[in-house]
Parts: sequence; structure tokens; C-alpha cells
Amino acid sequence: MQKRKIITGLDIGTTKICALIAEINEDNNIEIIGIGLAPSNGLRKGIVVDIDKTSHAIKSAIQKAERMAGQKVDSVYVGIAGSHIKSINSHGVVAVTGEEKEIKESDIKRVIEAARIIPISAEEDILHVLPREFIVDGSPGIQDPLGMSGVRLEVETHIIKGASTSIQNLVKSVLRAGLSVDEVVLEPLASSQAVLSDDEKDLGAVLVDIGGGTTDVIVFHEGSIAHTSVLPVGGNHVSNDIAVGMRTPVSEAEKIKIMHGSVLPQEIDETEKIDVMAASGKERKKLSRKLLCQVIEPRMSEVFKLVKKELESAGSTDLTPAGLVLTGGASLLEGTEKLASEITEMPVRIGEPDYVSGLSNVIDNPVYIKKGDTIPRAIFSTGVGLIEFAVENGDAKKSNLNDKNNSKEIVSGFFKKLKSWFSEFF
Repeated sequence: MQKRKIITGLDIGTTKICALIAEINEDNNIEIIGIGLAPSNGLRKGIVVDIDKTSHAIKSAIQKAERMAGQKVDSVYVGIAGSHIKSINSHGVVAVTGEEKEIKESDIKRVIEAARIIPISAEEDILHVLPREFIVDGSPGIQDPLGMSGVRLEVETHIIKGASTSIQNLVKSVLRAGLSVDEVVLEPLASSQAVLSDDEKDLGAVLVDIGGGTTDVIVFHEGSIAHTSVLPVGGNHVSNDIAVGMRTPVSEAEKIKIMHGSVLPQEIDETEKIDVMAASGKERKKLSRKLLCQVIEPRMSEVFKLVKKELESAGSTDLTPAGLVLTGGASLLEGTEKLASEITEMPVRIGEPDYVSGLSNVIDNPVYIKKGDTIPRAIFSTGVGLIEFAVENGDAKKSNLNDKNNSKEIVSGFFKKLKSWFSEFF
């Protein structure tokens, strides 16, 4: 019977829930076969504050993606962000076992586990232990030591951790929606899989993912992660400023931000007008587009000033000659590249994932329609990245093409424990 690999990425953001269903062929090529978007009302700054609302939004997004794909899914790779995310670099060292002193998989696992032993509070859990480089008998810069000879194996790692309760509430929301969790993945790590090239990672680059509630920053140097951080400001803050400054509902502010927003008010004609809903919701009014952009520019400048400060404090400014890559919904405001480059004094480009150019045009959510009736692919960066993360880690699930109920699995360790805790929600 014909088999195929199906992976589902679930981007649970402050503004939207995005579900992507992908089919993976034998060559590990990705084809997006289903996309579902739903408004997100249960999160604040990337953290779940209402499990019921979040669960309902997850169900809605998954159902839309399933209808488009003609495929039932039961497990997902979930993206996580939020100001509770912290990172630290750690070092591990072990003696190579065996008479021939040849480095085996078991040695690599042991040295990574040794690096994993770091001070951590009872309120935190480790999300990722990412090897940066291996050192064999004092020789650094080794990416894969498997099969090499040596007596001493060391590793430099980048460890990402988060608040236990925030992780639990995110997983709990997914479980309550009737899904199991394959893995929880840091969102900027996922986005980097989708929008950064290997050359950029090797040369040194910064990914800035501007979401609704947070701005995620991840720094690559010599092909590995050197620094990660989550800044508590994002596109929703721009929308709130517009709602206050132009006396319009927040939902209307979001729409006019997408349709008419620019971060360069000095380039807008003072005579240009836009149609805006009044705060009462009963009438519309004509306002200056330049005024709109004068509201947007200070908040977006604040975002890039915070990014620059973060890079300077991490000592990463001189390690990233490939420059800044922007992604996420708020990165698509007109003039963002120019403003970001002026403030950070770095080369800047917009990063968008492949695979979604055809399907994006059938999304039935008009708030994401950009000029020209096309949907910008940058809003799918995390979802696509989650799928690429799964493929790269070799965990794509096989499903029966004709089976409506795919087998349910949850990864071992932390998430298996969470499943037992929250089993009443199945």
C-alpha cells in the first residue's frame, strides 16, 4: 500500500495561528499541501494566557489546513517564543571509550549530555542543546567527529531554555485541541531554517523575526548559533499605537497598517488620504496617510534600536558580515529594510520561505491580503521552518495515504511526561 511522509508545523503566535501540512518525498523535498490561518486571541507576548481560546484557534487552523490537504493529522511540531526564553553557551568534555579510541555515536551523545549539565532553576526546562563545534584532542572547528580517532572529545554548545509553566501551557493547549506534540521548537530557530542560506550562516548573519507580540533575534557565526534572544515588542504594539493615535478599533488599525503602512513618513505625500473606521465603528473618515506613518515610524525605530543594543551587548556586531535578515509580518511594512539598515548600520534584506507561493493565494483571511491581492510569504516563515527542522532531524512521520486516523506518538522524555499529565484532554 502506498505510503507517504506527512509533517505538520504549528506556529502559535500572538496575532495568528498558522498550520502548515507538508508532504515529504523520498529525496526529502518539501511540498506544502495545506495551509490554515486563524486569529489568535489566547496569547500575550508569545505566552499562553487563555488555554481555551488558544485551543479553539488551533483547532480552527488545523481544520482549514486539513480540508485543503485532504489529509487528517494528529501530531504537530510546535513553535514557541516569549520573553521567558533564555540562552547560554556551555562546554562539555569526555574521554573517548573503546580500545581503538575511535569516536562513536555514544561518545558524541555523552559529551553533549555533559554540556547539558548547567545551573537551571526548578521553574525552567531545556528546549534545545545545539552543538556549535567539536574539539578532538585540542583541535577545534570540527562539525562531525564521528569516526575520528582521539582520546579527548569536547563540545561547545548553545543551550536554549524556557519557563516550565509556559511550555506546559503551550503543550496543554495543543493536547486539548486533540493533537499530540512531536517536538517544541524555538520559533527563531525554525524561521532560520526557512529563510537563511548556509552561506549566510557560515559567514555570520542575524535573523530578526518580528512577530505580533515579540521580536526574536538569533545570531549565526561560522555556521552555528552564537546567540538567541526574545524582545518583548512586536507588530501588535504598532497596531495599538495606530488605534490610539488615529482613534480607530485595533482590528481596523491592523488592516490599515498592512494595507497603507510605511516606516518612512518623510517619503509620503501630505495630500494622500486613507479611509479609516471611526472608534464608534459606525462611520468612516478620511485621514492623512502621512499621519499613519508618523505613528508607525517611532515604534519600528524602537524595535531596531533594541535589536542593535542586543547585538552590541552580545558582542555580535562584528561577527555578522552577512548582515540582518528580516522576516515575520511586521517586517513587510514599506521601507522597513531602509530603516533597519540606517539604525543597525548593517546590510538588510527581507527573508521569505519557498514552497508557499501557489497555496498562499487561496487563503480566505482578508486581513493578510497585501497590495495586489497577494499574501506575503514572510508570515509563513516559522511554519515552513518547523517542517524543515523536522526533515533535517529525520523525524518525519509516515502515514497511510488512505487512513483517516494517523497513528499518535509523542516524543520521549519531557513531552511524554506532559502527555500523561494532560491525558484527560484527549
